[in-house]
Amino acid sequence: MNESFNHAGAWGITLIVIVLVSWFFYRYFAPKNWREWVGAGVVQAFIIALYAEMYGFPLTIYLLVRFFGLDSEYVSASLWSTLVGFGETGMLISMLLGYALGFIGIGLFIQGWRQVHKARGENRLVTDGLYAYVRHPQYTGLFIALFGEGVVHWPTLFSVGFFPVIVLVYTWLALREEQQVLQQFGEAYRAYQRQVPMFIPRWGRWRQLAAASRDSSDD
Repeated sequence: MNESFNHAGAWGITLIVIVLVSWFFYRYFAPKNWREWVGAGVVQAFIIALYAEMYGFPLTIYLLVRFFGLDSEYVSASLWSTLVGFGETGMLISMLLGYALGFIGIGLFIQGWRQVHKARGENRLVTDGLYAYVRHPQYTGLFIALFGEGVVHWPTLFSVGFFPVIVLVYTWLALREEQQVLQQFGEAYRAYQRQVPMFIPRWGRWRQLAAASRDSSDD
């Protein structure tokens, strides 16, 4: 069995990447109350677990090999390349797909943050741009980015396990936020809710959503 753990043991890189990614996350998702801190805490745990295994110690692969009888001719720190058996090619494919999703997600939640930040300053309901396709584009972007990085690119037991928890927590947060917006905008927001989905755009509108994430008119 050929072991290829080239990324393992780089704890300095692990710490740097965790700090940078965490700073970026809190830059655009600054928690304001305990509910938002709960969501941020789950995402923080996801970030730490993901990059600790990516650059530190491949715990998922170790457990699968040691306790679950995983037997592969090619064992890599990347779970997909090990399970699919495509070696470095499998790792490259998962990396490219994961990064593509990650960049799309990052574009969505940065542009969503810009739009809602501007709308709050003007005390108005934002329903254009990204918000014409989903009611919570920041959370949609977060889900896409985390799925791309922690499930497609570098899946681990912890990142795959945390992902549905993150979706549930931020769905709960979104529902709480909508109650507050309803108190402020009333029937106008109810009409908006009926027309626009919460996180997933209607069929055939993903391309428009991605295009809107690159619109800089709200800068």
